[in-house]
Amino acid sequence: MKMHRLARVAEAVRETASETILYDLHDPRVKFVTVTRAEVSGDLQHAKVFVSIMGTEKEQELTLKGLRHAAGFVQSKLAKRLQTRYTPVLQFVVDQGVKRSIELSRILNEERANQPPPADTDPAQGAGEEPPDRAGSADGAAEEDHKEP
Repeated sequence: MKMHRLARVAEAVRETASETILYDLHDPRVKFVTVTRAEVSGDLQHAKVFVSIMGTEKEQELTLKGLRHAAGFVQSKLAKRLQTRYTPVLQFVVDQGVKRSIELSRILNEERANQPPPADTDPAQGAGEEPPDRAGSADGAAEEDHKEP
């Protein structure tokens, strides 16, 4: 199957799942859910819907259980939107990418805070100023750059 068709179907799955979870799903277990992406198999029979769930581990498990319970409802909404012979069977999977990126950002910020300032900057000289021997004109170029050959 052509890749652009798979991408279009995956995008339709993502949009429909996201809208259905946000507006039509009234399960109290399902909250703080973001649909990040969807992957569709080559034969359009199966689709993985990746979700990011905010909260504690227990809340995430409870929300995922609610999503798996409502998969048939979301699939029926998808069947109304897609005009295909088969409607993909939906499987909800927790997307760890968002959690990993937040953790990586936290680690980088901690390392940046623990690093001493660079040794090549002179504390007496202001940051962002040019050295006094290469003073520029009003347009920002140094005078020795304007010499003609």
